[in-house]
This record gives sequence, structure tokens and C-alpha cells, in this order.
Amino acid sequence: MTVSPVYLHFVGDYITQSNWMATEKVKRWLPAALHGTIYTLPFALLTRSPVALVTIGGTHMIIDHYRLAKHVIWTKNHILSPGTIQPSWAEAKESGGFGKEMPAWMSTWLMILTDNIIHVTINDAAIRWL
Repeated sequence: MTVSPVYLHFVGDYITQSNWMATEKVKRWLPAALHGTIYTLPFALLTRSPVALVTIGGTHMIIDHYRLAKHVIWTKNHILSPGTIQPSWAEAKESGGFGKEMPAWMSTWLMILTDNIIHVTINDAAIRWL
């Protein structure tokens, strides 16, 4: 039986991540790097490719540190909502990439889902092709 990369993502991102890592990884590189490293360890069950493992850990660290999901959501809304007034980045970064009209609970969950989809997609590609 093969372990699912999705399962390993959830283990690495939610079970092995401490509160310190979760709160500090967007402010400093050390917690982001430590989280990225620990996150990557379970993926050694699926691949021995150093390139795949570095890709998984490195992209995870960068995506989390910069909160890439917020940028993806904000950009998507600007591109796919022609003719509507979209919030500035300064406004949107406080609300998960959305405008203030989006309920906080919804913007939080959509950002979490977007973040997970980005990570799982990259991990799957790295395991398959690297």
C-alpha cells in the first residue's frame, strides 16, 4: 500500500507544525525553514529523489513565508472579475486576498483551501516528475 502525498501534506502541515512555526514563519525565515524541513521528512516515504525533496521543502517554505495563497486569490479576483471594483492589495492582504465584504470565516477557509491545493499540486508534480 502506498502512502498518499495528500495524507503526507496534512501530516507535515498540521501535525508536525508547532504554534511557534505557524505564527512566526511569515515574519522570519528560520521558523519557515524549520517548518519546511520537518514538513518534507515524511515525503521520503514516497521518493528518494533529492531534487523532489528539495522542491517540496523549498516551495513549501516560500509559499508559507509569503502567504502565496493570498496573492493567488487577489490576482485571480482581479483577472476573473472584469468590470467590478476590486480591493487594493493593502486592503486585501488583511482579509485573505478578498475585499472587506467577504465574511472573515469564509476568506480564511478559502485561503486555507487555496494554500493546500497549491502545496498538494506542487508535491504531486515533484514526486511524479523529479
